[in-house]
Amino acid sequence: MSRIKQAFSQGKAFIPFITCGEPSLKITEELVYAMAEAGADIIELGIPFSDPTAEGPVIQAANERALKRGVTTDKVFEMVERIRRKTDIPLVFMTYANVVFSYGTEKFMARAKQVGIVGIILPDVPFEEKEEFCSSCEEAEIDFISLIAPTSNERISMIAKEAIGFLYCVSSLGVTGVRSEITTDLEAMIRLVKKEQDIPCAIGFGISTPEQAEKMAKVSDGVIVGSAIMKLCEEHQEACVPYVADYVREMKQAMTRRVKDI
Repeated sequence: MSRIKQAFSQGKAFIPFITCGEPSLKITEELVYAMAEAGADIIELGIPFSDPTAEGPVIQAANERALKRGVTTDKVFEMVERIRRKTDIPLVFMTYANVVFSYGTEKFMARAKQVGIVGIILPDVPFEEKEEFCSSCEEAEIDFISLIAPTSNERISMIAKEAIGFLYCVSSLGVTGVRSEITTDLEAMIRLVKKEQDIPCAIGFGISTPEQAEKMAKVSDGVIVGSAIMKLCEEHQEACVPYVADYVREMKQAMTRRVKDI
């Protein structure tokens, strides 16, 4: 069983996202340890990019600040190498095609494998263009994680058929960010996926409160949260670690509570 599927086999998975280097790579490293201890099942690490088109203002600003501080892909790899000596929590990169291309796709995936990355999400790569990356991912035994969105109803079956690792279900149209309400019929989307393949489905984009996490855990296999965590990092800067740890703990408990109530 892959590391990702293993994480989902232990119940509903909570997947926090953080931008590497916000507020510093040292704090990013500490955040990974704290979130793993607080109940995170998989952690998404964002490699900063100058034009993160899928991101809302909070994560865009975090990307800009990290780049200004001199965070590079190589520095992120070095940090992951250090993290791997202390925790074996599954780590997934979330970044953009250009970051991988400019590094060299094969070289990037080989290095990612070397430091223990188990999956990659490239939100700007359409399903039809994923083959450019898939062969390098397969060679490096890294899951290329696909996304499905509310607009891709007729494509959901096609994407689900070939999906590996887990399927990232986008909760609503637009970019990442906190939303007060999620109205998409995610249950129907996930039913379509499960008809094609019994692959874990995690819902992301817009989830920020324990109540939303409870609700999403009812219809999916996992919940992904990024902007709400990066807001805490922005607000508390170098002192953000305990605040993020408490938030992760609260979200994970809400999901577990929901599952027990069903």
